[in-house]
Amino acid sequence: MPTHKPCAVVPVYNHAHTVASVAHRLHAQDLDIILIDDGSAPECAGVLDQLALTPRTCLLRRRSNGGKGAAVLDGLREAARRGYTHALQIDADGQHAVEDVARFVELSSAHPDALIGGAPVYGRDAPRARLYGRWLTRIWVWINTLSLDIPDAMCGFRLYPLAATIPVIEHAPIAKRMDFDISIIVRLHWQGVPMVWVPTRVAYPENGISHFDALRDNLRISKEHARLFLGMLLRAPMLLWRRATRKTA
Repeated sequence: MPTHKPCAVVPVYNHAHTVASVAHRLHAQDLDIILIDDGSAPECAGVLDQLALTPRTCLLRRRSNGGKGAAVLDGLREAARRGYTHALQIDADGQHAVEDVARFVELSSAHPDALIGGAPVYGRDAPRARLYGRWLTRIWVWINTLSLDIPDAMCGFRLYPLAATIPVIEHAPIAKRMDFDISIIVRLHWQGVPMVWVPTRVAYPENGISHFDALRDNLRISKEHARLFLGMLLRAPMLLWRRATRKTA
């Protein structure tokens, strides 16, 4: 079995005008791609059909829209089934800096057991309300992990070690919509998965498409923080012991 064979997992929902550029740039980084169509409209579905004809590209189709998390989970399972050891999650809307992929892969090769996570660097185009929400989430994640190990739990630009990730997604109640990124990374931290962070620029294009619903998704995220808080209480002795032993090591 290969010790390091990465691919890219790209959830897609009506990103007809950006997904092709993201896919071509990922291929330029020498990555195979798994595209997951999360119930897109015909225009985007047609673009994905064309992309599926290109080499090193796999297209999965969900019958209906299940949310970003559901799409990524399908992609991670398919990556493991195809023999990949690591999977890079990246959005289809062009927000993430594809030029940083090489750094992610390099660090993953050097630390194959670790999750390589994007630590976002925002510009003036970032909506203020989104930044405030991320700060609130950051505090809740620090509480729910009893650590400062995760600088940003909402950035969907990260590279997973599948050997550690697949057991978690098969046995834990991972959230399936915009609360997914928080849900899975906290649970991976609970399992002791090491994490390495890469500063990376996140862009908010003027005409970009966002499927984040301020009311519904913030409510989902709040509920997930509450579930994670209860999980943290059950794991608090183990988390505190791990923290204490790490400091004395």
